[in-house]
Amino acid sequence: MKKHNFNAGPSILPREVIENTAKAILDFEDSGLSLMEISHRAKNFQPVVDEAVALFKELLNIPEGYSVLFLGGGASLEFCMVPFNFLEKKAAYLNTGVWAKKAMKEAKGFGEVVEVASSAEANYTYIPKDYTVPADVDYFHITTNNTIYGTELKNDLDVNVPMIADMSSDIFSRPIDVSKYICIYGGAQKNLAPSGVTFVIVKNDAVGKVSRYIPTMLNYQTHIDGGSMFNTPPVVPIYAALQTLRWIKAEGGVKEMERRAIEKADMLYAEIDRNKLFTGTAAKEDRSRMNICFVMAPEYKDLEADFLKFATEKGMVGIKGHRSVGGFRASCYNAMPKESVQALIDCMQEFEKLH
Repeated sequence: MKKHNFNAGPSILPREVIENTAKAILDFEDSGLSLMEISHRAKNFQPVVDEAVALFKELLNIPEGYSVLFLGGGASLEFCMVPFNFLEKKAAYLNTGVWAKKAMKEAKGFGEVVEVASSAEANYTYIPKDYTVPADVDYFHITTNNTIYGTELKNDLDVNVPMIADMSSDIFSRPIDVSKYICIYGGAQKNLAPSGVTFVIVKNDAVGKVSRYIPTMLNYQTHIDGGSMFNTPPVVPIYAALQTLRWIKAEGGVKEMERRAIEKADMLYAEIDRNKLFTGTAAKEDRSRMNICFVMAPEYKDLEADFLKFATEKGMVGIKGHRSVGGFRASCYNAMPKESVQALIDCMQEFEKLH
C-alpha cells in the first residue's frame, strides 16, 4: 500500500533526494568509501558544502554580506546561540507557540526580554497583530510557522529594529526578503534534510557587537570564519540538504514551492470547511500552509479515534495532532505531492459517507 507521509518532522523528502543520498552512503562519488565514513575535510566533500551554500544564496536571493552556516544542535540550540550573540541589553519576542516560548525562555538568561504580544490565552490559534516593538531592543524575534498549532506568518514583517526568525518549518516555501533579518535559522528536518543539521543565515556585520565572552562553539564568528568546518559537521544531512536544494531549483525554485503550497493548503482547508465531521483549529487568516490542523466537530468528537484508525489503514502516516491540540495535523511540506493531499481528502469524504 502507498504510504502518505504527513509527519511534522522528521518528515517527507523528495524521493530522488533519498535515492541520491542512499547511493552516496553506499559509495560517495566512486571513491570506494561511504558518505558516512569520509572525512569532512576530504577534497571531494568541500564542494558539497560550497554548492549547498551557493544554492541557499541563489534560491533565497540572499544579499551580499550574509553567511550560510550548517551547524549541529537543532533550532533548540539556536534559542540560546541567538541571545548569546546578539542580546546586549534587551530583546523583544512574539509569543506564537511552544517553540517561540522556548526561545524566549532561553533569552531571559542573557538580558531583559519583552514579550510584545502573545496568543497563549487562545491556545495559540492566531497570530497577534496589533503590538508595538520597542525601538530600543537589540532585536525582535519571531517564529514564522508554528507546527503544533498550524499558524503561519506568510509575509515578512516591517519593523524598525533588527529582526531574527526561526524558519524551521517553512523555509523555502515562500520567497523572503533576507535583508530584513540579521539572522534566520531552523532545524532542517522539515523542508530541507533529515534531522541532524541546522541552517543559519547570519548577517556578518551584526556579529561581534555584544560585550560578553561567547564560548567558541557558540560564537557565530567561529563558524563564519571556519566555513561550517570548525568542528566535524553533520556530513550526511548536509549532503541530503544539497540534494533537496538541487531539487527545489530543478522544480522551479521558491516561487513554484509557494504556488504548490498554496494549492495543497487550499485543497485541504476547503475540505475541512465543507465536511461536517471536521473543523479547523487556527484562525482562517493565520492558517499555516505547512501544518494543517483540524479536529472532529464537537458533535462528532467520539469518532476521533475511529477516523485516525480509518485513515491509518488507508496509508495516511503521521496525521495525529500534537498532544496539546489533539485532533489531526497534516504536514504538507514542499516534498508532499498533491496526490497525497487528495488521498487524505478522499479518505475524509469516505469516512463522512460512513457516518
